[in-house]
Amino acid sequence: MKEKHITEILDNASIASLSEVELNEIRVHTKDCVSCRDAFEAAQLAAVILKSRAQVTIEPTPFFQTRVMAALREQQAVESVPAMWRLWKSAKVLVSSMAVTTAALAALSFVLPATSTPIDQPVSAYSAESVIIGQGSDELTYEQVMSTIYADDDEAGK
Repeated sequence: MKEKHITEILDNASIASLSEVELNEIRVHTKDCVSCRDAFEAAQLAAVILKSRAQVTIEPTPFFQTRVMAALREQQAVESVPAMWRLWKSAKVLVSSMAVTTAALAALSFVLPATSTPIDQPVSAYSAESVIIGQGSDELTYEQVMSTIYADDDEAGK
């Protein structure tokens, strides 16, 4: 055991679980090895401290049960509220502002008159898609001419 130090034994098992043979080997070794003796004394001291600390019972404060039960009731009260109600409580400001904005936009679109094209401006017979795609031709079709001519009559009839 001279070449082997007892710190390995102490790291693997507690002093209380060591057999008498192992304890005798440790005692013999610690007579010659100072570092192992210090480790053995530290392990013995730690075992005594742990044993005395394990015997101490800690009583909860008088209001501990009251606080725990109040927290439990509060959590159950939150969980008993339906999910849609909790969602509404958190999103009601957003939904309300969106509803007011939608109503304001709807009122503005119906109340304000639609702006019409002035009569003295020429009406283009090209659609935006035909200009962007480049499918427009320089010649107008019969339908384009007729829709341009009668578009003014349709606006005047309104």
